[in-house]
Amino acid sequence: MSATRAPITHRRVLVIAAPIVLSNATVPILGAVDTGVVGQMGQAAPIGAVGMGAVILSTIYWVFGFLRMGTTGLAAQARGAGDSAETGALLMRGVMIGGAAGLLFIVTQAALFWGAFKLSPASAEVEALTRQYMAIRIWGAPATIALYAVTGWLIAVERTRGVFVLQLWMNGLNIALDLWFVLGLGWGVEGVAIATLIAEWTGIALGLWLCREAFAGDQWRDWKRVFDPARLRRMMQVNGDIMVRSVLLTGSFTTFLFVGADLGDVTLAANQVLLQFLEITAFALDGFAFSAEALVGGAVGAKSRHDLRRSAIIASQWGVGGSVLLGLFFWLSGPALIDLMATSLEVRAAGRDYLWWAALAPVIGIASWMFDGIYIGATWTREMRNAMLVSVAIYVVALLALVPLMGNHGLWAALMVLNIARGVTLGLRYPRLEAQIAA
Repeated sequence: MSATRAPITHRRVLVIAAPIVLSNATVPILGAVDTGVVGQMGQAAPIGAVGMGAVILSTIYWVFGFLRMGTTGLAAQARGAGDSAETGALLMRGVMIGGAAGLLFIVTQAALFWGAFKLSPASAEVEALTRQYMAIRIWGAPATIALYAVTGWLIAVERTRGVFVLQLWMNGLNIALDLWFVLGLGWGVEGVAIATLIAEWTGIALGLWLCREAFAGDQWRDWKRVFDPARLRRMMQVNGDIMVRSVLLTGSFTTFLFVGADLGDVTLAANQVLLQFLEITAFALDGFAFSAEALVGGAVGAKSRHDLRRSAIIASQWGVGGSVLLGLFFWLSGPALIDLMATSLEVRAAGRDYLWWAALAPVIGIASWMFDGIYIGATWTREMRNAMLVSVAIYVVALLALVPLMGNHGLWAALMVLNIARGVTLGLRYPRLEAQIAA
């Protein structure tokens, strides 16, 4: 039996999910080291510059984050259909799009940096250091964006251990070079940037090696297939829908922060602390959503309604179980975590007042996250986009109605309404997905 027609089991879901969870765990460690090494310089400006530069570049690059999700869904379907030629061609398309996007960012860096500082001004010293940092790191844009496609492809073919190896290599090398360049050689902010640049380019080299199966034949350089207009249009449609959905979701969280800022500095700080719990949730539960992407995509490609349903159910069972455990963990350990992240007594008290919302969030949000994974695998991206449009409209109404009545509790309630609306609008569409797949 081929890997794409292997039985859908709990073990198979966990084999996909576990490496993703482990690889995600390395991300905050790198951020902490980046901050820690420049913190040893004894000045505030370098810390702000590294943090600001990283956020600006991550935001710019994530415009093409759809390459990760779009590549996973399309490649998983091609694999499920037994179309190895298209599986290889999809990787090549994604890497080429990522590389071209990165080159575009390099060419337009002056305008990008100008716009970034207009939107988020900083002191002259911090801006100067941030510009130094970004001027070095921008040369890694082609590698970083192409890695979205590589990661998506590895998930699609259920090689998430490769994703873990890739993240471990990049983050481990980055940390080692941080320590050498900054603490050993005294290169400061530029040393942090160079370390990341080297990690990014060695990362894409390792990533392509991990995808070497796609380059075993000639399919990756079958330019007629790679540039086939119909397949390119399909890829652009899928990726365009995902991009709209992602922009709406990002805008919703940005609105949450802006509205919270109007409620006072203490409330804003407490919300920032509690939002870290949601970030932990995403890191912990991503693996099960990614399992759904890979397995549902394979089932759709194989035209197996049974495998589709079983993939959705088993992956979601693990997701729901994980969300309940996380909710309990936040409820029981939340006060200690809040005290660890904030020293202000006022912020700590406010964090405890709103903690129960953060503990409830994983349980309320799991349906929307799992349906996202299911629909990405099925490349039902138009339905994802439309459901998000409806959900955001409901969220805006909830904000307008609840915040004046309940203050910050209303703000958190509106965020829960957003996730409930996402889960419901996506869930209502699911029966049609099954109906379109052969039994």
